[in-house]
Order: sequence, then structure tokens, then C-alpha cells
Amino acid sequence: MYIPTHFAADDATVGELLRHPGAADLITATPDGLVATMLPFLYDPAAGEHGALLGHVARTNDQWKLPVLGEALVIVRGPDAYVSPSWYASKAEHGRVVPTWNYVTAHVYGDLVVHDDAEWVTGLVRRLTDHHEAGRPHPWSVDDAPAAYVAGQARAIVGVELVIRRIEAKAKLSQNRSAADVAGVVGGLESQGDAVAAAAMRTHNGL
Repeated sequence: MYIPTHFAADDATVGELLRHPGAADLITATPDGLVATMLPFLYDPAAGEHGALLGHVARTNDQWKLPVLGEALVIVRGPDAYVSPSWYASKAEHGRVVPTWNYVTAHVYGDLVVHDDAEWVTGLVRRLTDHHEAGRPHPWSVDDAPAAYVAGQARAIVGVELVIRRIEAKAKLSQNRSAADVAGVVGGLESQGDAVAAAAMRTHNGL
């Protein structure tokens, strides 16, 4: 990933991104070419030297069966948003502004381990569910469904674990703009209801 110095994400940003991932893209190079699947991951910092990303794919998805050539890659995304040049204070000063896109992302590389094991998969489903249901007024639990149904669903999926070797991360959030331009972008994002991207900009620009 191309990462200019002023957009390099620090450890705190990477940790936050991995602890609260949405769905991410698992990408592998295989003898059949590149294969990709979008799926939810759970970060386990205690697995391996650098942690691991845990997920599952449908048993009918051939990606888990195909040999991986080299490292596997998971692309994790944080907040992102279009940035209009009209939000920059410098537009009124000299007009030399263009649109761009702000975003936070991490490219996570490592070894892919397949877990074709019902106990492992069921344990992961419980952890994923508890993670995403946390904070809801009436959180759903795996135990709310009939045990035989859960067992049947677990047989239809296969676990995947990316044992992390290295991470390249980028937080492109207008750090290369003037304070007035940053304030203008934050205000523009908030005016259109994008509080998440605006909050990320505030954090990374010390506002």
C-alpha cells in the first residue's frame, strides 16, 4: 500500500480498527487466480506473535479449499467519505482545490489456516455474535435458536484464521491540509450526517 508519511496510521489506530472491524475482504492468490470473499472477522490479539483474524466462509465457497500461494490478505476498512472541494476554506483564497476521498484502512497479511471443525466454528459463531450483539437492549444469543438448527448451520460453514505476519495501515484524513481546510471538511461531513468520518478526522487532526 502506498502510505505517505503524514497518512501513516499509528498503533492505536490499527488496534481500534482491528478490534471493531465490519465485514472485510479475504483475498488469496491461488492456482486458479485471485479469489476474494467479503466476511465478518473477529480479532484475537493473543493468537500468534501479532494476533489473528478469525472468520468463516460457506462450505460451498471454494476459496477455503484452494491452496494459497504466498501470504493471504485481509483488507479491513474504517470510516471513509467523499470530500468536496467546496468545503475547503482555501477554495475562496485561490481556487486550487480538487475532490478527494478520506479513509482509514489496513492491509493485514499472514498465513491462512482452515478450521474444518464444528467445535471451533461454533465457538467462533458465539464470539462473533456476542461481539456484535453487545450493547443492544435485547441481545440475541446463539442459545436462542434450537440446538439442532445451530448444529446444522455450523456444518454448512468452515472456519478461517489469518495468523498475522504484518500490517500496512493508512489514515488519510486531510492531515496534509491547513487547519481551516480541515475544519471546513469536518463541518461539511457533519452537515450531511456523516458523524463517524467527521469524528475520525477530529481525532487524527487533534480537534
